[in-house]
Amino acid sequence: MRPGTTRRALIQGAAAWAVAGAPRAARAQLKPLRVGSALPNPPFELMTANGPDGFDIELMRLIAEDIGRTWQLVPYTGSDFNGIFAGLDTGAYDCVASGTTVTSNRQQVADFCAPYALSGQSLTVDVTRHPHVRSIDDLRGLTIGVQQGNTSEPVADRLVAEGRAARVRVYPYDAIATALDELSNGGCDAFMKLAPVMHWLTRDRPKLKVVQTGITRELLGVCVRKGDAELRDAIDDAQQALRDNGTLERLVERWLGRGATIAPI
Repeated sequence: MRPGTTRRALIQGAAAWAVAGAPRAARAQLKPLRVGSALPNPPFELMTANGPDGFDIELMRLIAEDIGRTWQLVPYTGSDFNGIFAGLDTGAYDCVASGTTVTSNRQQVADFCAPYALSGQSLTVDVTRHPHVRSIDDLRGLTIGVQQGNTSEPVADRLVAEGRAARVRVYPYDAIATALDELSNGGCDAFMKLAPVMHWLTRDRPKLKVVQTGITRELLGVCVRKGDAELRDAIDDAQQALRDNGTLERLVERWLGRGATIAPI
């Protein structure tokens, strides 16, 4: 994501690509697999000059091809990530692929396919402001920033409840750039999010460093609407084929890097 790129521009670009991304003849013949994703969420999904790209984008294109359908991106625009699952019930999209952690609460509103990756929360600080913060054990008296609906939120809440941090500041899901800016200007002292995302987002911010990874252990995967066993099974079969031929592991290594590994079987 280029500095200064607005989320609205990303969403408009994604929507345009969703219509134009597949050959016209193929779109006319095949029912698209509509995939809900929250942008920007690199390296899982991001917009480039050539259209949407990222781990989930590449994975779901391959899965759609395997099950005989075209691929269509449907951007999620809500401020609370957990709102993305409502789009399954309304029919806005057929599945969600957005670096999504499998949790017991989410399993009550969606059916998850087999996990594709194992990752965990990480901690990022501006090392010029907080040179001595190296882990969640160094947060006493400090404010932790999280995104609304992110699985980092209950982790941060627990640290505050245990007296290990002062407070939690919750940012709208689409305000990640603001949160990162405020690590430097004092709006928050540390930010918590999945490691692959924070490694990516801090590449062009030399003052920001990912000082801890592996805070949690989280399985990530695609989900479908409750009761859609046919689509869940089709995605599982396609993903298993990608695992068997080594493609899934290569995608994890290429896009998610040191922040994740392929999910254990």
